[in-house]
This record gives sequence, C-alpha cells and structure tokens, in this order.
Amino acid sequence: HVTNFLDLCTLLFYKYSSHPPISIHNQNTRRFYSILSVICFSCYYRPISVFVAMSLLTDLVNLNLSETTDKIIAEYIWVGGSGMDMRSKARTLPGPVSDPSELPKWNYDGSSTGQAPGEDSEVILYPQAIFKDPFRGGNNILVMCDAYTPAGEPIPTNKRHAAAKVFSHPDVVAEVPWYGIEQEYTLLQKDVKWPVGWPIGGFPGPQGPYYCSVGADKSFGRDIVDAHYKACLYAGITISGINGEVMPGQWEFQVGPAVGISAGDEIWVARYILERITEVAGVVVSFDPKPIPGDWNGAGAHCNYSTKSMREDGGYEIIKKAIDKLGMRHKEHIAAYGEGNERRLTGHHETADINTFLWGVANRGASIRVGRDTEKEGKGYFEDRRPASNMDPYIVTSMIAETTILWKP
Repeated sequence: HVTNFLDLCTLLFYKYSSHPPISIHNQNTRRFYSILSVICFSCYYRPISVFVAMSLLTDLVNLNLSETTDKIIAEYIWVGGSGMDMRSKARTLPGPVSDPSELPKWNYDGSSTGQAPGEDSEVILYPQAIFKDPFRGGNNILVMCDAYTPAGEPIPTNKRHAAAKVFSHPDVVAEVPWYGIEQEYTLLQKDVKWPVGWPIGGFPGPQGPYYCSVGADKSFGRDIVDAHYKACLYAGITISGINGEVMPGQWEFQVGPAVGISAGDEIWVARYILERITEVAGVVVSFDPKPIPGDWNGAGAHCNYSTKSMREDGGYEIIKKAIDKLGMRHKEHIAAYGEGNERRLTGHHETADINTFLWGVANRGASIRVGRDTEKEGKGYFEDRRPASNMDPYIVTSMIAETTILWKP
C-alpha cells in the first residue's frame, strides 16, 4: 500500500537491498539509486504507476534472452557519410555466431546517411569483425561492417577496403605490424557544448592539476570513462588503459597492441561504445582535435607502431630508417591524419609544428617520439604523434605500414 514518496523509497530500498546500500558496485544498490534518481527528478504528485512502469522498462531492457530462446541480436555498425559519424541497426539471427563469414550481408538507405543518391540509395553492409555486445549481454553481438555498392564496389567512405589490401600484402603480413593507438576525446555538456566540469560560459583554472588527476574539482566524467573501459573489455577489445588528460574534461583510452586491420576495427567499435555510453549519460563526446581555442591542449590519436624486424635485435636501425621514410612523406601523412589538425599542431602544447618534421628520443614536442627503453635496448617501437583525434584508424594504420614497409623512395 504505497501512499506517498517516502513509502515508495522505503519499498524500493527493501526490494533491492537487504542491507544499507554502502557500495555503488553492488548491482541492487545501483538499481535502487537509478530508480530513486528518476523519482527525485520527477514531480512529487505523479502517479505511482509511472514509477512502476519505469522499473518495468528497466527490467525489459535487461532481459536475458538466452534463458528463453537461442536467437540473438546482432547490431551492425558502420561509418557514416561524414567519415566520423557512426551508424548502426539491429537484426535478429537464429543462433550464436562466432565468425563474420557466418553473418548475412545487409543493406541500408545510403541517401539518409550522405552515402548514396536518392534514386539509387541502396548500400550493402559486409560484416568484417564481431565483438560481444556489452549493452545487451548474453550471446548478442556488435558487428563492425564496411559498405559497398550493390555491384560490390567499396563506396568512397569505405576506408577499410583499401587498408585491408595493404595489410594482406605478403611483405606486410611477414612483418606482423603492431599498433597501439592513444585515442583522446573531450566530454561536453549536452545543451551548451562546453566541456564537463567547466562553468558555463567560463573557464576553469589553468592546465596543470588535471592530468591523471583525482578529486571532484579536477577530474570530470570518470564514471563514463570507467563504464567505457569495462564495456570495451567485455566486448573483447584490446583496450590497454585509460587516463585523464591535460585539459579538464578530456580523457584518453588506449587500444593495443593490435595486429594489422584489427587495430582499425577495434578503435571504431571502441568509439561506438563510447558514443552509446555518453548517449545514456546525456553528455556529448567530441573528437575535435582542438575543441577549445587558446592555451588548452588539443586532442590527438598518437599511433605507436612496430614491425617484427623492429622488435628483434638490431631493430633500432630499422626504426630509424622507417622514421626517415615517414619524414620524406610528411605532407602526404599530414593530409590524411585528420581534419582541423592545423589547429592542434602548432608547435605548442606537446606538438610539433604541422609544417615541420622532427623526431627525438623521449621528445613529446616531436613528430615522432622514440622511447628511452627502445633506445637502450636497441629494439622496440616508436610513436607517431601527428594523427588528430578524429583520424580514420584504417587510413592511419595502413598508411604507416605502406610507407615504412612497401614504399621504396
């Protein structure tokens, strides 16, 4: 017999927690606070049936399908017409799937994504990589796809197709290229497009206390970041770490080491998962390389790279030769490393000037940085610090491999 707000809170407390809710990591406690938050933001006099309906909706969203059916849900994901927007839609499959070759191709309306004209709008999705679905759980999956015309030609925004050709070249396959990509991004308040934790229309204190920081006055959005971290691990992405960045409201996650084309697949799906989580949280994720003008760090996607020859004894000489080749094609790489990068690569805020190519050991103001351990051991990897946060990972990873392995000056 629920008669008022207090009675409802008490009922929910005893339903979802047999003891005081002291840990937010307890599933029942999180559920209690989630429902209580909805109530607190709702009108006191709304009918109790509304709150019961919200609880029922949560239950339905979290249904475990494997208890009643072998059918699964596959969320097909692809890159949209801007080259940065992500699109997805779901379909039902008769049972669990473990390999992309078992999945059917699918089509979508390319005229609604800026990828085909209205009079010939059909675009075909080719499944390429499978990940576990952290949102639906169970045997449900996320499917990274690339897009083709009905005749089988890759559409212009399909950058995976060309990258796959590079990574399937025998010389590249033999070198087993490893990538570790440091994806930076900025969390923005939804309605004002201003970084989380910043006063609306104003600025926080200068940079310095925010990098890898803790505390409510320095670290903003950690719950989103940790949710993304765990969701990526659940999905099977080789996410290797996270950290708060120099500008408040800016974060980074790292993916790798990943081999060849899988690095691009994993970055795109990790971005998709981040977009989905921020959608739920009611904030906006920005991959703009310089979201706030002025004395604030930009956002990049540093690409750590090595080949089999670089990782073996004598590899430091191979690394230096590869860096020389990258220097010779500096302009071509810069042109492909993301839009708006000129606003970020200024020679300040831990970057080299966009028109200058230089490399150094432990130099974060260089185009290419070599680690102290690599220099000491005479083998290892290097870091290309030029890619912007909005770069296409298929383009960047394949271009580095093509320049350092296949290109003959």
